[in-house]
Parts: sequence; structure tokens; C-alpha cells
Amino acid sequence: MKHIKIIQADITTAKADAIINAANEMLQGGGGVDGAIHRKAGRTLLDECEKLLLKNGMRCPFGEARITGAGNLDAKYVIHAVGSIYDDMKNNADELLTNAYKNAFDLARKNNCKSLAVPAISCGIFGFPVKRAAKIAIDTCKIYEDLQITFYLRGDETFQAWQDALDGKDILEEKISFKEKFKNLINFLK
Repeated sequence: MKHIKIIQADITTAKADAIINAANEMLQGGGGVDGAIHRKAGRTLLDECEKLLLKNGMRCPFGEARITGAGNLDAKYVIHAVGSIYDDMKNNADELLTNAYKNAFDLARKNNCKSLAVPAISCGIFGFPVKRAAKIAIDTCKIYEDLQITFYLRGDETFQAWQDALDGKDILEEKISFKEKFKNLINFLK
């Protein structure tokens, strides 16, 4: 999977054809990655977002993506992807997150983008479990071999989760492995 790269860096410093934004459904900016991208891009980004038509009271429904210019960012486009709010959407949270990535990558292809800077969608205020999100993100990226995808991640835990997913480490295996280590420790102490 040479087309996938993982780094710990600020996504607003990325040089890419498109920067994927972990957006909210109104595309108004906000906190985390979304707020940082809007601040760095400048007012033009918000103006472009506000021109997008509403669908069911949202500019970008959960699991979908929209594209705008990039304002002051070093990219051609910002692709706004709205993942899932984990606590509110447990039954279809995985599907919505997968769709957010797929729709963002499909928009990139349609707009002749080859290099993408991508955050950990839904892992901030949307509360998606990091290891689970990492597996979904990496599994989804595997089918987009024509795109150069660089994940710009913040924090050691998030970086490690993405690295483990890229390396093919199964989260369930990690839990079993920990359980086995715990049993061994208990047996050792007896």
C-alpha cells in the first residue's frame, strides 16, 4: 500500500491537490480540524460553503462530501466530508464513516485530484472510537490505489491506531494478546 502515508502534522500545512476536511453538516467551520482549515483558508472558504444548496436542512448530510475551492490553503480544493456522530448513530456509524471517505475520494477523482491530505474523520468531537475509525479509513483507502493519500494525524494514540491499521494488525487480536499477557502475569504471580 505504497499509496497511503501516515504522518503527525498539521493538515493546514499540507501541499496537495485536495485537503479533506472533517466537517460538520452545515460546513460552517467549528472546532478541531474543521475550524483550523476554515481559519487558515480564510473567509472565501466559508463564502463558498454557504453557496452550497441545503439538502434536508444540511449542506452536507452525514456520510456525504462536498467540494469547494481552498482559499489560502496550499491546495486546489477542500473536500468537506461529514462522518458520523458515534453516540447518535451507533447502528450505522461504520457505514456512514466509510461513505464519507468513499464520497470524498470519489469527488477527488472526479476533479482530477491525485494527492490528498486526509484527517481522522469523526475522531474528534464526533466521538468515533479511534482504532475502529483507523481500520475503516485504511480499509477504504485500499481500493483507491490511483490516489496518493497522506493522513495528517494529531496525537500519538491516533497515529499509532492508523499505523496499526496500515500494518494489518487486527484490533481483536490486540485485545486477545493483552488478555493472554494478563493471564500469564496472573499465573506468574501465583
